[in-house]
Amino acid sequence: MDMSKLVQWSACAASSLLLYGTAWAATDAQIARLGQDLTPVGAEKAGNKDGTISSWTGGEMKAPAKWDSTKARPDPYLSDKPRFSITAANLDQYKDKLSPGQIELLKVLKGYRMDVYPTHRSCGYPDIVYQRSRENAGIAKIAADGFELGAATGSGFPFPLPGSGVEAMWNHKLRYQGEGRIEPNITVLSPAKGSSEFTQFEYIYRNLVPFQSPDTKTIADAKGVELYIYVETVGPPALAGTLQAGVYYLQKLNEGWQYFSGQRRVRRLSTYAYDAPLIGLENTYYVDQANMYNGMLDRYDYKLIGKQEMVIPYNNFALRDAKRFTIKTLFGQDYVNPDAMRYELHRVWKVEANVRPGQRHASPHRVFYLDEDTWAVLVEDLYDAQGRIQRVMQGAILPAWELGACIQEEIVSYDLPSGRYFGDNIVIAEKDPVDWLAAKEGKLKPDMFTEDYLRRQGAR
Repeated sequence: MDMSKLVQWSACAASSLLLYGTAWAATDAQIARLGQDLTPVGAEKAGNKDGTISSWTGGEMKAPAKWDSTKARPDPYLSDKPRFSITAANLDQYKDKLSPGQIELLKVLKGYRMDVYPTHRSCGYPDIVYQRSRENAGIAKIAADGFELGAATGSGFPFPLPGSGVEAMWNHKLRYQGEGRIEPNITVLSPAKGSSEFTQFEYIYRNLVPFQSPDTKTIADAKGVELYIYVETVGPPALAGTLQAGVYYLQKLNEGWQYFSGQRRVRRLSTYAYDAPLIGLENTYYVDQANMYNGMLDRYDYKLIGKQEMVIPYNNFALRDAKRFTIKTLFGQDYVNPDAMRYELHRVWKVEANVRPGQRHASPHRVFYLDEDTWAVLVEDLYDAQGRIQRVMQGAILPAWELGACIQEEIVSYDLPSGRYFGDNIVIAEKDPVDWLAAKEGKLKPDMFTEDYLRRQGAR
């Protein structure tokens, strides 16, 4: 099968998999393409016809000379100049490379622009990810209910040759970003109309991803857990000492607990999933928007539309550059400083999600755009019940050389009805560098992500 037919094949496969419990299996010939005309995780190796998307040659995963993970992350593409900028004045020229949400931002945000730089297919992964992704191409499957993961081995993408939208979404949910990390980060909520006051939180975030351990061969090996999280609030002072812990499961709803320092007690967080509003963010951000999408997939039907070329955030080192930006200069009144945002032209998988009959969600229609080289959702448009664009999300991505993989952390979500936006997982300057090897080095254990652990830490 040649490249020109890949999108047609994927779209046809998706349209034939709308019934729950329907499954398909990749053939030996299709699996053999991994590492040949396809990359080991299923992207097209070749560039595009006009040369604006380069070929993939293994990624650009070598760290700059004299850099180590205790230092701020330098920008290897600092000398690049924008190929062009997209504004409200010229967006018609580029609208076929933009999502409807991106177009809306250009229309409604005065002065907003998107600087588009040369494309670098910088992302690669460790050999075990390639090996396990190939294994998964032959064994991974969706459960009979049509949305749970039925079988897969860890440390790899479950569906490098996806035949449905739900399979593509599982690739995003289980994208490889190491086994766990310790990360100081900041979240920022822009001012309400008529105000100039930003809301800012400072956290120390820890996560553990048992499914990415090399020892994980089955869902049972990971005890059914997709992700453990533990969050300590260190600012503002009024909330310092607040603790949260949660468990994201592969086959059931999230669990979460919060320790309130003022009350000195732990409470279970009920319905901490789907469209429940994230605490403290004034109804501008749903729980399932974190990490671009998280939690169970059972609220929607997912349709794999196919591939397209699209301008997406990529190699966003500038977002972390303290020599160029501070929190005050990074976050403007209505949008993130365009000088800090780098966009590139890449191929993406498009997945449409519509709320299932008998289910509900405050955003009944969503469209996800997944980078072909990483399976990360890097752009997402959320629609309200009237079919209007409600929120627009963009996620930044870059190589983590010490991990040997690409990471997607910083997220900006624009809430159009309120005119506010939210920056999540902001790691400005890495003043205290992110420890991407924390789990591998034994600094994180499952018993650190429990209600009892919260209680013990709060009592200290």
